[in-house]
Parts: sequence; structure tokens; C-alpha cells
Amino acid sequence: MAGHDARSALVVVDVQNDFADPNGSLYVTGGEDVVRAVNAETERARVAGGLIVYSQDWHPESTPHFRKDGGPWPVHCVGGTWGAQFHPELRVIDGADILKKGTAGEDGYSVFTVRDPETGDEQPTALERILRERGIERVVIVGLATDYCVKETALDARRLGFRTLVVADATRAVELQPGDGDRAIEAMRDAGAEIA
Repeated sequence: MAGHDARSALVVVDVQNDFADPNGSLYVTGGEDVVRAVNAETERARVAGGLIVYSQDWHPESTPHFRKDGGPWPVHCVGGTWGAQFHPELRVIDGADILKKGTAGEDGYSVFTVRDPETGDEQPTALERILRERGIERVVIVGLATDYCVKETALDARRLGFRTLVVADATRAVELQPGDGDRAIEAMRDAGAEIA
């Protein structure tokens, strides 16, 4: 249990069909299994008066992020498609902030930043501003995937000075290489994130 309060924000990372459904184009093994754990965490945050923020990968049809355009990934989470939609069993709280990332073809691994895949230039998303404006001191992270978007979000949260907790049972790893998930957990721990 993450221990939510009014100074905490729950960041629900990319629980979308292309990642969390076995028919998704970039399915994360066991991705559908995080939905129940994420929903439980969402309810705890809601009851405690915590802020809840959701992120969505939301790519154009062509981007250097995609393999067909020279990038590392299969086409996924193209804005407006089934794959980009939240998993149908995910509970999305009315009025919660939803941050779409990668909308202009950037890499959107962290919910805090997007990066031009060709130049490496980084730009902030609205997340840090939202958290600062609401007096948030602690970030709780759940979602997909442990070794990419969850990890990068946690590392950015620590870099920006937020106390950070990752709920491991509410995440799953892509595991392009065996052990990537464990290495991601260690990298987050080394950066000062707590792993629950």
C-alpha cells in the first residue's frame, strides 16, 4: 500500500490497449494483470484526497520513434486508435488530468519530458507544473512499462526533487533483454526511489 495523502500524486503511466491487451502491437507480457492493482491504488488515492494523473502515449502515424520510420519500436498508440485508448477495465477518475505524450513524434518515455528522437533535445510536459501548482511533494507511480516509461518517470521525479514510490505489483516490464525489469528497479532504487 502506498499511503496516499493530499500532498501525493498517483501517476498512472500508459495503461493502454497496445501495451496492456494481448492483441496490442507492443503488448507487455502480463500488462492486463496490472489493471486491477492500478485501480486499487487509484481508489486509495481518491479516498485520501490525492491527485491522480494519467498518461497516454499518443503518437502520429509516422514518427522516428517507430521502426518503419527508422526507430526501435513497432507502430503503437497512434492517436485516436484502439491501441491508444486506455484499457477498458482501467478506472479513469472524472476530472483527472490526462497527459498525452509523443504527440509531435517525440519519444515520450517519461511523463515529465519528451525527447526529439533525432536531436535528443528534451522539453518538459505539463506534469511538473501541475504537481508544483498543487503542492505535491511525493509521486507514486504505477503502470507500464517498468523498464521504460515507469523507470524514466521515476528517474525524472527524483531528479526534480519529488519523493518517489513505485508500486512494483502495479507494473510490468517489456524485457527486451532478460533482466531489464530488475535492472530498472535497481536504477530507480539507486536514484532514491522507494520500491513497494
